[in-house]
Amino acid sequence: MKHLKVINLYFLKYKWHFLGGLLFVSLSTIFGTYQGVIVRNGTNKIIEIFKNGESAQAGIFIQYGLIIIGLALTSGLFMFLMRQTIIVMSRHIEYDQKNEIYEHYQRLDAGFFKQNTTGDLMNRISEDVGKVRMYSGPAIMYLANTIVTTVTVLSFMLSVNTQLTLIVFLPLPLLSYLIYRVSDMINKQSGKVQKELGNLTTQAQETFSAIRVIKAYARETFFVAKMEEKNEVYKTTALKLATIESFFGPAMVLMIGLSVLITVWYGGKLTIQDKIEPGNVTEFIFYVFRLTWPFASLGWVTSLVQRAAASQERINEFLDTKPAIINSNTQTYSVQGDIEFKNVNFIYPENDIQAIKNISFKLKQGQTLGITGKVGSGKSSILNLITRQYDATSGEILIDQKNIKQHNLHLLRKNMGVVPQEVFLFSDTIANNILFGSPDKNTSKEKVQSAAKQAQVHDNIMTFPLNYETIVGERGVTLSGGQKQRISIARALINKPQLLIFDDCLSAVDTETEEAILNNLKQEMKNKTAIIVSHRISSLKNADLILYLKDGEIVEMGTHEELLALKKSYFQLHQMQSN
Repeated sequence: MKHLKVINLYFLKYKWHFLGGLLFVSLSTIFGTYQGVIVRNGTNKIIEIFKNGESAQAGIFIQYGLIIIGLALTSGLFMFLMRQTIIVMSRHIEYDQKNEIYEHYQRLDAGFFKQNTTGDLMNRISEDVGKVRMYSGPAIMYLANTIVTTVTVLSFMLSVNTQLTLIVFLPLPLLSYLIYRVSDMINKQSGKVQKELGNLTTQAQETFSAIRVIKAYARETFFVAKMEEKNEVYKTTALKLATIESFFGPAMVLMIGLSVLITVWYGGKLTIQDKIEPGNVTEFIFYVFRLTWPFASLGWVTSLVQRAAASQERINEFLDTKPAIINSNTQTYSVQGDIEFKNVNFIYPENDIQAIKNISFKLKQGQTLGITGKVGSGKSSILNLITRQYDATSGEILIDQKNIKQHNLHLLRKNMGVVPQEVFLFSDTIANNILFGSPDKNTSKEKVQSAAKQAQVHDNIMTFPLNYETIVGERGVTLSGGQKQRISIARALINKPQLLIFDDCLSAVDTETEEAILNNLKQEMKNKTAIIVSHRISSLKNADLILYLKDGEIVEMGTHEELLALKKSYFQLHQMQSN
């Protein structure tokens, strides 16, 4: 239960739902249990009538019947109110918990998402939270019902005969022992089931995301077989859990059956000895069956609690993860755009690969930095450090002569227009995808179109039947690579940021379109700092400073003309692209 302690805060938040539910449980149980007294009185009355040789009067039976119906309806009303408080409370808790987890995901750094699969993240916010809800709702409700019913029934039974009560309850300690033994097995197996479900979800998510590649290589059969393999492991694990849980049902039916037999045998014996009334036997049988569902549900409730504990442990694991990138400044100020790297080194924490080695350079406001080099040379890593997706392992990064860690991170990022190497478009309209780059909800259509024109994508958009209201599909599946890149550029430009960062974002457009985009950006980038990562010399030649990287180090640095004069790696790249 230690993992479920965090749920107590939610119970405190919704204390009136919780306390009201407990009150309604008690009232429902008391009215339901009191029917046993009516059954006893009715049985005694019937026996008395037949003993005295009197004729049975229909009115008596109707009277007792109406009382029982009235008690049942009253009990049912309070049961309805019980569900309207406790189950509603569990839905509120589920809502709050999903929001809490989702908000926490937003705060975590890029390294966290590299170390955890999307399928597992989705599974914890959906399946795991759902299992915790079963604890905060049905499990709590039925556990409270079991406790109140047991106390109430026990009180009624003890008031009749102590010996008969103790003998009727004799099988229950054995039942408790079985629950104790099996619950630990359920807990361990539940954790395994959730883990395999996460693997299954991850496999499905990856398959659907890569469906075009799978079809292009005709690997459908391979992935079906792979899914079947993971599904088989999940099925085997889940069936083992079901086998463990299946011991509860027969065991509880056996215990209840023994209690009924004991009631008839020992109760009959006490009746013959005139120690109890005949009606007490039927009353006790009623009480035994009254306990049937609470004790039958005990195994199910235990299973729910164990599953919830396993799920909450997985949730706590993520909630206890602290973001490596922390914003320690909430001040508002203007960002100019001076950037300086001082002997910066960076090692990716998730795989210990050193991506940046002793990088140093200065970039003043209004200047453009070009970065090129072979694949894996550290180009994107520099951008990750400037946008503070990661913090440098050593060295210092200054923006406007202040350490990047001392800046208001949210303010800094709002002043950046970033076009990533891997373009991501939301399954929404083109207009909304461009507007994503603007925090102002009242941004006009004219600004959207102006940004699209600067990115040389306006004419393409106007050829679509719905123009800017065209839905681009998941990840922009309905658009070409060049169109997606240019919409991503428009998104970066619409807010007119002080820092423009382009990570090889023109690779999918032709040289003519590239030239037109760069010409448009010249006007936009006046008095603004820009960083362009590209393998194309044509994208970099007008930069104020160009870095050529190799294995995370700067091997050449200067203007386009200066690097050509060196006749080294940059010069060779220029020659290859000129031919």
